[in-house]
Formats: sequence, C-alpha cells, structure tokens
Amino acid sequence: MTAFMFLLLLVPDVGFSAAYVAVISPQDPVLRIGSSLTATCTPGPELGLQPSSLYWTLNGVRLPGSTYSVLPPSTLAVTLHGLAGSQQRSGDNLVCHAADGRILAGSCLYVGLPPEKPENLTCWSHNAKDLTCKWQLGGRGETHIRTRYTLKYKLRWHEREKECENYSSEEQDYFCYISGNIALFTPYLIWVEATNQLGSVTSDISSLDILDVVTTDPPANVQVSRVGDLEDQLKVRWTSPPELKDILFQARYQIRYRLEGGADWRVVDNVGNLTSCRLAGLKPGTLYFVQVRCNPVGIFGSRKPGIWSDWSHPTAASTPSGELLQRGSCDPKPSEHNSALRRELKQFFGWLRKHAYGCSGMSIKLYDQWRVWLQKSHKARIQILQGDNS
Repeated sequence: MTAFMFLLLLVPDVGFSAAYVAVISPQDPVLRIGSSLTATCTPGPELGLQPSSLYWTLNGVRLPGSTYSVLPPSTLAVTLHGLAGSQQRSGDNLVCHAADGRILAGSCLYVGLPPEKPENLTCWSHNAKDLTCKWQLGGRGETHIRTRYTLKYKLRWHEREKECENYSSEEQDYFCYISGNIALFTPYLIWVEATNQLGSVTSDISSLDILDVVTTDPPANVQVSRVGDLEDQLKVRWTSPPELKDILFQARYQIRYRLEGGADWRVVDNVGNLTSCRLAGLKPGTLYFVQVRCNPVGIFGSRKPGIWSDWSHPTAASTPSGELLQRGSCDPKPSEHNSALRRELKQFFGWLRKHAYGCSGMSIKLYDQWRVWLQKSHKARIQILQGDNS
C-alpha cells in the first residue's frame, strides 16, 4: 500500500471508493530536484470516464490544463518540469480527480537531494562514564526527503561495529548519546553515515581515546568571602568535581567574575591546580558574581589538553565599602613629607592593583603588606587627630 493510499484510508470522507479506481504511473517516484516527470492516470473501464474530463492536483492545488495530454483510449497524462524539493518529508501528493472532484488515485512524489558528507564530528565523555557526539550536516544540509543519520562506532582493534541509538538535534547541530559500557585505554573509531533514497555518504572517521575527551561536572561548593577589611579583594574557594575523586588526573581551574549589572566577565587563567584563589584589584563596596570551571588535564596520563566543564552557578559576594581609607582625608594640614609619601604610595599602590591581578602568591603578599600598612597609618593619624581635638 502506498503512503497516499494509507492516507485515504485514514480519511474516509474524501470521496474515494473501491468502486472508483484508477491507476497512476509511476507510483511514489523518487526524483532529484530539477527533474521532469510525466505521470499518467487511467480510470477503470467500468467507470466510463473520458480522459478529457479528468484533472490533476499537486498538494491540493489544481494543475493547469497546459500540462495535460490525452493518451488514447482512456489515459490522462501530466508533465511537470523543474521539480522543486518536496514540501514535506512524507512526500508531495499528486492526485487524479474525476470532473466532480472525486479522487480516483494518487501518488507520492519524493523530490530532493542525496545527502552531503556530515562534518565537524566531535565527541566528549562526561566524567569518563559515557560518550556524546555532535556533528553538522554537510553542504546546504537540506535534502527535502527523509534522510537517516546513523552514528557508528567500534573499538579500533575489534571489527564489530555498533550503532548509537539515542539521537537529538538542536538548531544546526545533531547529537547522539552512548551510555554505559565505555571502554577506557582503547581507541574508538567513530563516524556518521547519511542515507536517503537518492544516495548515501560517510563522514571522516574520527579516532579518539575516551580519556582524551573527558569533561567534568562544574566545581562544587563554590564560596566567595571577604578578606578581612581589605576592600578590594575577595577569596574564592571550591572543591574538585566529586565524580572524579577516584580518578588520577591534574585539574586546571578557571575563574571569571563580573560586576552586578555588568555584562562583561573578567577571566582569571592562572589558577592552576589550586582550589582557592584571591581576587585583587576589585572595586570597594561592590557586589560581584563569581563562577569557576574545571579542565581535567592528564587523566591516567593522557597528554591531550582536556575539555572545560560548564561554569558553576554564579556565587555573589560584595567587597567592603572602603570607608576607612576615605576617613584618612580628614588630616587638615599634611606636611610636605607626608604629601610626597602619599604620592609615592599612590603610584606604587596603583602599580600593585594592576599587577596583583589573578592568583600570583608573591604579588598578593606584597599587596597585602601595603594595604595593611596603609590602613594602620590612617588609623594612627585619626587617633592623633582625635587626641589633638579632645
């Protein structure tokens, strides 16, 4: 039974009956875009219909009489040139009608293109327990007819291939998820086959080791806190992804942070394998949002760079307001020596704010020493001024 005949059985009120039968040829043809087609409709002799009284429709639209030709004794032909791609994957409906509109017979036209070579095949493993692969359609992508994409894989040293079963798509990307029974320490060969009624094609074969394409959960328990009264610093702490606690690897971490209401993130790259970092050079009295992500480098000796995890959920914290330093400006008559010292301190302080960025231990220690000294000097000055005024 053709797709068109099945549709008629589902919709009994279209006027089709076993007593009114015609034959359409060819039945359900598959054609390339731009092709020409001549189809014929021959009613059964018991109907007593003249071919000149018949007409054709394509997807419900009546075709012009200029495309018809009568083939004696009882056949009406229609010729179509430069066919466009099918409007629906299930095929376009080419239907032969009697003069009163009754449907005599129908055929499905499948007009499209053979698939092009799938491209940009990439794969990753979540916590070394599964495998997800992503690819894109080759060329223009659209074939206009049903096209099957099959991700296949096998261990390099074994001939038996397997097919991925769990498919999904998102915009221009296609995915397939392989769960469980993932082999470690043995390379996989992975490829995508694209097949439709006009042809088939295979992507480039990708060879990979699961341990080279591992990505993790984001770091857990991200906490952001103040560093005493230092109004331009915040301390960030986190824990390693728990799913990899029993796997030998050297993690790399990355931090990014932004101001409340800001759109631009500033990234700290030099965190290394630490699970804490102090952010310096921040604005006093400001709310910051902080995120951390992980790159599992060297899992069981892998030499590949690893794949970054997603960012952790944003964690918010604010720096102290910095009112203590501002109060130091109440000294009404600073000496010339103090003015020069304050200028030098301001210059050096600006240099430190610029170079203490990140998690560099030495710059942070120097920075802390100057900040503490500066705050103590202002406290002492305020106490002297208060003693003079009492």
